Amino acid sequence: MAKHNDLGKNGENTALSYLQEQGYSIIETNWRYKHLEIDIIAKLKDILCFIEVKTRKNNYFGEPCLALTKAKQKNILNAANQYIHEHNIDNPIRFDLISIIANSKKVEVEHFEDVFTSFLF
Repeated sequence: MAKHNDLGKNGENTALSYLQEQGYSIIETNWRYKHLEIDIIAKLKDILCFIEVKTRKNNYFGEPCLALTKAKQKNILNAANQYIHEHNIDNPIRFDLISIIANSKKVEVEHFEDVFTSFLF
């Protein structure tokens, strides 16, 4: 596996631990629909959260959260729409982002709730 894939997988594992510590129930990880993927689907109380994880070694080229482009948001929305349809979801939903900077000295986790809104549902 390429080093960037290892970094991303480690970031997702860090995000999972963080979410569980915060009281989230993990429903799915790396859920796929065709070529689209949602990193984490979790529940907090009655809110279903679709969570994108962005991990970097440093922020020399910008914060990890800047990698959540409009195109990526559209892909997440399309995948979430399919997930909601397939699972007959009637809960409130939210789209979150977890930004992680992880290097040999430290790991920084930042959780952004409700980072974009869906008009597809």
